[in-house]
Amino acid sequence: MPETFQALVVDKTDTFKVAVQPVTLGELPAGEVLIKVSYSSVNYKDGLASIPNGNILRNYPFIPGIDLSGIVVSSADSRFREGQPVIATSYGIGVSHFGGFSEYARIPAEWVLPLPEGLSLREAMIYGTAGLTAALSIQALEDNGAAPDKGKLLVTGATGGVGGTAVAMLAHKGYTVTASTGRTEEAGYLQTLGAAEVISRGDVGDGTGKPLDKQLWQAAVDSVGGGPLAAVLSKITYGGAVAASGLTAGTAVPTTVMPFILRGVSLLGIDSVSCPMEKRLKIWQRMASDLKPAVLEELVDREIALSELPAALEDILKSNTRGRVLVRLS
Repeated sequence: MPETFQALVVDKTDTFKVAVQPVTLGELPAGEVLIKVSYSSVNYKDGLASIPNGNILRNYPFIPGIDLSGIVVSSADSRFREGQPVIATSYGIGVSHFGGFSEYARIPAEWVLPLPEGLSLREAMIYGTAGLTAALSIQALEDNGAAPDKGKLLVTGATGGVGGTAVAMLAHKGYTVTASTGRTEEAGYLQTLGAAEVISRGDVGDGTGKPLDKQLWQAAVDSVGGGPLAAVLSKITYGGAVAASGLTAGTAVPTTVMPFILRGVSLLGIDSVSCPMEKRLKIWQRMASDLKPAVLEELVDREIALSELPAALEDILKSNTRGRVLVRLS
């Protein structure tokens, strides 16, 4: 294998720059598993890591990319073998530990999982952390009692990675999905994913309305947060729940206790970063089986080479993407 390979490096040692450049194996951080990366994907967090004040990275120079899939080159941990296909997402990857925007990555063994049967390395990165978050949200809602025969289910931020994947997974499971988006021109795309109804962000509300509103949805997958989350909570049916994982609309939620104490609504926080490996393995198995939609490929906005990554990172920060952008590394 080569001693030098290509990676996207973010640096601000002198001036801030983002560029594809040569990296050596010796520059990779410690970890038991060396992986030849096949695919990565572009996430909003990756976009933030590529700008000076994104508040994601603390150390420079750095290789971002919170997701990767690939083939094991070598492993000091007996759980993994040379030639084995694997996935690594979240934990410290692409934030405090060099990530997936690189032809090779060295990752701690406790952050790596075998590629589940039923998924290709490419399909795993169509999912990535966004897909894991969507699947964790669905699991949490079903644990709370959500079911296809209990009424409509809302997905906010539906043209994003988490939202779009949630729409496709839920529709595949037989749910009647209402997709909310700030980009209603993408209604056709959302219907292709399985949405039965597409509404605007304004139709959901911004949290300035009633603490309790008309009961519309049995549950919701929310990747937006802020005022829209408050509006969603006010419209969940008795005993329902909202699985919340996003903050693009802000971190403050202007709600009251009314939905919780008068309708028994639950607000379920979804964390895909530090999710325990035991739970993570089970969720990835679902993503490879009963949650895997036939329209998975429709989630792909485009597939790019490493050289095209700087422009794609700008696009995701400007909301100029829909669904998932894949990065092909080998």
